[in-house]
Amino acid sequence: MANQQAPEGDTDSVLVVIPTYNERDNLEPIVRRLFAAVPTAHLLVVDDNSPDGTGETADELAAGDERMHVLHRTEKAGLGAAYVAGFEWALARSYAAIVEMDADGSHSPEDLPRLIGMLGPDGTGADVVLGSRYVPGGRTVNWPLYRELLSRGANVYSKLALGLSVNDITSGYRVYRREVLEKLRLHSIASQGYCFQVDLTLRAVQAGFVVVETPITFVEREIGSSKMSGAVVREALLRVTTWGLRRRGHQAADVLRSFLR
Repeated sequence: MANQQAPEGDTDSVLVVIPTYNERDNLEPIVRRLFAAVPTAHLLVVDDNSPDGTGETADELAAGDERMHVLHRTEKAGLGAAYVAGFEWALARSYAAIVEMDADGSHSPEDLPRLIGMLGPDGTGADVVLGSRYVPGGRTVNWPLYRELLSRGANVYSKLALGLSVNDITSGYRVYRREVLEKLRLHSIASQGYCFQVDLTLRAVQAGFVVVETPITFVEREIGSSKMSGAVVREALLRVTTWGLRRRGHQAADVLRSFLR
């Protein structure tokens, strides 16, 4: 694993982490839109050795813009591992806010100033801001019906199983205050795929951080193919069910302890 070293961000800076695998044709447009929307942000592309040359394209873009950095990984190890690597890179520097965003254009960079603006200093505002498809004003565009049903079903199931009030717990468009990621023990996260988003949301809530949602329009990619697979769905179902059963067990134990007092 190698990376392009970056200067430390200042204390009020933002780092956007974009994981990539075979996103060569999508990368330049999203980079251009991102820097137009938030000119002061930095960008870290985490590329999992894409065979289509995405990593090389990222290097070429970074060579011409000091705000852009590239982290090359040696293999495709999953969305969760890519984000953890990007978060650890960010925390080694002094970025105050870290953003998750997809490379395929499904997340509008033009929404980012609003998401960042909802963060607050420690104890006075949101710690995690989720760009949500499933709150009033949020929506999806050009998604096939089966994908929408799968996404909505996964979110409802996760919400009920885990006892959370978050409507779009699988959202991959989000902003964290650095203190959240510092506390969440990133090295212990094994979740991959979209279950990674559920895992981090659950950990943030359990740690007492304030998680808020704001509406976004999610637009299905026009170039390339989705990374969704049966294995991703099975992992999410298994892990969320396990976490939910564990939660029920803890609740039952609490009731028993109260009864025995």
